[in-house]
Amino acid sequence: MTDHFDEPKALDFSALQAILTSESVEAHASELHGVLTGLICAGFALEDKSYIAMLNDLFNQGDHFPSPVKLALTQLYHEIWGSVLDDAYSFNLLLPDDDDSIAERGNALGVWVQGFNLGFGLQQKDSPVLSAEVKEVLADFSEIANLSDEMEEDEATEQAYFEISEYVRISALLCFSELATLPSSGAKNAPKDNTTENKTLH
Repeated sequence: MTDHFDEPKALDFSALQAILTSESVEAHASELHGVLTGLICAGFALEDKSYIAMLNDLFNQGDHFPSPVKLALTQLYHEIWGSVLDDAYSFNLLLPDDDDSIAERGNALGVWVQGFNLGFGLQQKDSPVLSAEVKEVLADFSEIANLSDEMEEDEATEQAYFEISEYVRISALLCFSELATLPSSGAKNAPKDNTTENKTLH
């Protein structure tokens, strides 16, 4: 019997998608990961708990998520924070495994960048002062979101997919380095309940 306080296993694409499907939540795991990453990279504070309500509105008609989904999204949120703050650049996009079809992975990459731009826009809507580099990233992401779903199962497509997903990963980190609200010391591992601390009034 495992201890309830064991560190939960890191969520991968199939694990999160399975939870969503079993709880009848019609959302794509990659898009959810993209939205949360977009929020965080645009300055959303670690201590702010309102991301669950945002996701409720975006993906569940404002209804509360079933408990297993809420738990998974909370875990996902903290895993993203842990990886973007990691000096070893461990941050990765949540995408299907390499043994899934290139069409499936390409589609997931498209919905990830769509989600990123959505989350980023929600966070930046009141203060859209962006550098040329960040504006270029968002424009590139919009183009990537519109890539054709009809992909050939060949080496050239695999290589293109790898290069684009790596560009997306690095670009997200660039946005984070420019706009992130860094956690107060000690908050990385113990998020506080105060949701107003890092909000700026406009």
